[in-house]
Amino acid sequence: MRPFRPLFALVLPLLAACATPPPASRPEALAAYHETNDPLEPTNRVLYEVSNDIADVTLSPAARAYRWALPESVRNSVANVLANLGAPARFGNDVLQTSSRRAGDTLMRFLINTTIGVGGVFDVASGWGYPAHPSDFGMTLAVWGTPPGPYLFLPLLGPSDPRDTLGFAVDTAGNPFRALGSGPGITVFNWLTLGTTTISGYAQNLPAIDSVKRTALDPYATFRSLYRQHRQAQIEAAKTGRPATIPVWFSLPPTKQSE
Repeated sequence: MRPFRPLFALVLPLLAACATPPPASRPEALAAYHETNDPLEPTNRVLYEVSNDIADVTLSPAARAYRWALPESVRNSVANVLANLGAPARFGNDVLQTSSRRAGDTLMRFLINTTIGVGGVFDVASGWGYPAHPSDFGMTLAVWGTPPGPYLFLPLLGPSDPRDTLGFAVDTAGNPFRALGSGPGITVFNWLTLGTTTISGYAQNLPAIDSVKRTALDPYATFRSLYRQHRQAQIEAAKTGRPATIPVWFSLPPTKQSE
């Protein structure tokens, strides 16, 4: 299952429409242009409008029905199971980021939640001192020093950049559950997981999405800014965050600095 192939085929022909940089005689506007780093803004805005129209008649109604039909506790359990299924990929990226402690947390979360948490239905590991954290190949590339490149808005996938687009492609192609083989059962499992992940994630973010669309003067620019801030925070945490793999309820000996 490679959903990014038709996506690229749709996006690539549109990349010729670029925003024209302001002239050097307008230094403030030129500085803002470079800071925004959105040279494909005309194309991105068209793709945003198309995606928004599609979401209004597909994802939004499905997400609202999902929130209406299932109580919050059940939705949280679904999100927990999906997060647990993604643990092997996160573990691999933690290792590639040379973050042994984050990898240790991911491994412990997977073992605890798969067993005591009944396949991930219950997030027992967080209460035991192993909090969740995101990790994907886009973040791995960032830790390795790969620049993000210009802002992109991808149909159906939303805000991104070349680095995260490549990361998404690698994570999708390298999904460890693909090693289970092929056949109707595996195909149904992959599509069911993809569909549930999409609806669950959109339902979780639906209040924030509605708020931006309702209150922002320029929702496109607001989503662009929010995406970059959130993504940069995740990357900084991956670069500098070194959580202890020893649970918080285990008493550690004092360090020399704390004595």
